Amino acid sequence: MEETSDRLNPTTDTSGIAPEFDPKTMRSTKPGLKRLFITTSVLFSFLLGVPFLWKSVEIYRSPLPFHDIDSLSDQIESTPLQFPCNFHAVFVGFESKDPDKLRSQIQDGINQLTHQSSQCGSCNFSISVTVQNQADQCSETLAYNPSMCSYRCGVIKRNEFGVGLDDTVDESLNDVFSGCSENSGKTYSVVVVNKENANGEDEVIKAVVGKRRHAWVVGSGLEESYGDIVARVSEIFVKVFMNGGRDEESIHGEFMPVGSDGKIVLSFSLLNSNPRDWVYDWDFQRIDDALLAPVTKALAPIANISVESQVLYHTPKSSFSSWDEKLQSYIFRTSDLPFFVNSNEWHLDTSAGASGRSKILQFVVYIPSGKECPLLLQLPNGEISKTNGFISPMWGGVIVWNPENCDKDSESPSRNTISPQDLEQIVEIFLGQFRQLFGFKSEAIYTSGLGTYKILPSERGFTEWELDVLSRKHTCFNLHSCSTTLGSLSRLVRSLPRMIIKDEIGEQVKYSLKAAKLAQSNASLGGYSSSASSSREARSLAENAFFHPSIMSVSYFSYEHCFAVYSPFFLPVVAHIVFAALREWKGYRQEKAKYLTWLTRKKTA
Repeated sequence: MEETSDRLNPTTDTSGIAPEFDPKTMRSTKPGLKRLFITTSVLFSFLLGVPFLWKSVEIYRSPLPFHDIDSLSDQIESTPLQFPCNFHAVFVGFESKDPDKLRSQIQDGINQLTHQSSQCGSCNFSISVTVQNQADQCSETLAYNPSMCSYRCGVIKRNEFGVGLDDTVDESLNDVFSGCSENSGKTYSVVVVNKENANGEDEVIKAVVGKRRHAWVVGSGLEESYGDIVARVSEIFVKVFMNGGRDEESIHGEFMPVGSDGKIVLSFSLLNSNPRDWVYDWDFQRIDDALLAPVTKALAPIANISVESQVLYHTPKSSFSSWDEKLQSYIFRTSDLPFFVNSNEWHLDTSAGASGRSKILQFVVYIPSGKECPLLLQLPNGEISKTNGFISPMWGGVIVWNPENCDKDSESPSRNTISPQDLEQIVEIFLGQFRQLFGFKSEAIYTSGLGTYKILPSERGFTEWELDVLSRKHTCFNLHSCSTTLGSLSRLVRSLPRMIIKDEIGEQVKYSLKAAKLAQSNASLGGYSSSASSSREARSLAENAFFHPSIMSVSYFSYEHCFAVYSPFFLPVVAHIVFAALREWKGYRQEKAKYLTWLTRKKTA
């Protein structure tokens, strides 16, 4: 027992040369790694799970072209989009007039009317002037545009010009300028004819704007007052062909009745106020094919238009009418118009073909009951409205249609169908209201300080130069709206790092930018219809990306919120494991230091 005790006791010196052993600072055996290994293994297992946890809460974000979005916005703001326009003035029957001087005067007049401002949708114009004398000899000055066509001298005869109907003159001018190239913009022409005055009396100057892209001014003695004629030519180019003959206070681009998806639904409703008195129906399909189809086709580059119709019953109006003994009819005044539409009884918003962002324009034919028939609209000046209707901007229009016979039979209400002639007149009034909603005038006359211009109506509802104005204005508005929407989306995505961006949104943004650039390219080349169509697509894609369901239906939170949610589950366990690993590591280092001390003491001994 004594030998065993001496062998196991490290303080016993049996050989006489063993070093002095201090158990507080030394140990004779190498420290083990089992506890440290187990603790660090658990710690590393938690650390290896961090990437999987991060991947499980990761938000997928399709890359968006932020630089291209900012570039588009800066370009639209700094460089307003302009369309190439070619102006051609032809003076027939003028002697000793320098075309260069006339061109300079016309350009000065245009600059004065436009104030030399470069607004979006305006014309980057070039001017050509041709002077044809009485002997049918011409002198001309062409613009610096190589694609600008030249006038075929002698084609227009001053004594024969304007003799026939205005529609015939318009078609003849279209034949004269039919060879003009439109690769670099539309060509607008104004022909001034100085006719011979056989009677010796001053002839009234006649100014007409055709339904194509031509206008003409006819009169006698125009050479003596050519200064006023030049001013008229400049006014036609600016006020009519560039601005569409619209007033400054007319409807602007942002209030045009076109949905953000580029669609318009024309909803026509026939309202029978009291079917106990009479019931009217209509053959709308025939009118749709004959009168409305050309309009929708003409406006196809600007908007995708669909037409629907319905017949409603028991639809009284909200306002009151009063009997006028002098007119022998019931009247309602313009002050009653805000209360005319009965939103509680008129169930008009029943369109199944319109999406949430499509624009629905309501056109209502109101047939009054027998108690208020005939019903007429009295204007503020006391006169009776010729159309017996009114419009509501961004909503539509209403027409009050009175039956020919207002005698009612309550016992057996009559069932009738509106005659094709009356229905055609109703649709023509609706087309005039539709033009007003787009900012144009319903009447075919434009009056200014220099005179009155007759405007030839088109069977499509809009003339070609009016369609050009709409294309230019809508292209600019659509591009501006596209850049604004994409810019808002870009700022929103950057402000929310954990916002889900699906591949579909990224593709819509990419295609929207592509369509916007294509619209700008087509506009610079003079492609009015193609630029309007591309800009409409760009705006629609931008709106689709911004209002994507994946964006609207998810609540987004920051990284701090994510940490606050998961830390109660993992932080207590991880903290204990980290502290245990640090404690084991510290203990291992201390025991290893004791062992090294023992080895050093043993070697020195």
